[in-house]
Amino acid sequence: MAEPSGNWTGYDAGFLGIPVPLPMTLGDREVRELAYPRFTVLLEPARRLAIATGVNVDGGTLHDLERRGNWDLDDRVPATEQAGPAVYADNDLDRGHLVRRRDPGWGTVAEAREATAATFFYPNAAPQAAGFNQSKELWLGLEDHVLAYADATDQRVSVFTAPVLAPDDPPYRGIRIPRRFWKVAAWSTARPSDVPELAAAGFVLDQSELVDAARGRAVAPLGAFRTFQVPIGDIEQLAGIDLGPLVEADVLTARETARPAAWVPLDTPSEIVLV
Repeated sequence: MAEPSGNWTGYDAGFLGIPVPLPMTLGDREVRELAYPRFTVLLEPARRLAIATGVNVDGGTLHDLERRGNWDLDDRVPATEQAGPAVYADNDLDRGHLVRRRDPGWGTVAEAREATAATFFYPNAAPQAAGFNQSKELWLGLEDHVLAYADATDQRVSVFTAPVLAPDDPPYRGIRIPRRFWKVAAWSTARPSDVPELAAAGFVLDQSELVDAARGRAVAPLGAFRTFQVPIGDIEQLAGIDLGPLVEADVLTARETARPAAWVPLDTPSEIVLV
């Protein structure tokens, strides 16, 4: 198992040149803040899953490394506070990365290897229906699409991702399987001579139709899993978290002056609103 080192400094709120703090829980929900290389997981021990994650991505120095890493518990918190291997044994649930394996893999090759390996700790996983996890090309590609758009800032993006921990999620093996996941990508719109401004886009992916609540198993979907671009303020309410300046920086709601922004179903990256 990888051991914490001096590189395990966690998410950097100043990475974009504009302060963007980690999401905060609303109310008195207890969390464990776990720092890894270039990303942080906010683990909710009552649910044994992350309520939020934050990662800094430097697209200009990303490495395309081979997949390495074995899932392991994080010894910094009790095993009883993590959704560990027993949740995923002998069923059709996948260990879905919250912080993508590739996202913190930048800098030197050695730094990138350490960071990508650290994404294989169970606090950075959430159960996903197999069909959902293995066929979500659009969801996995959201960060890449934003990075390509944000090239004016040397492709720097901060990304926040987690399951929606709803109280009525179906119970299974001591946890509740989340039916939705949320993601917010943030970047700076500044060019070298400009004053930096924050921009952000929010997304929700729904796996409700792929989870058999009675058995905790993936089943044939009634329809394809759905990805939406949504107002970031809606994510706050849905997930019960405070996303701070990201709500006001939302490019989707900035376009809507006469009426509230609606959830926009996405089928291809070309449908994503980034300006």
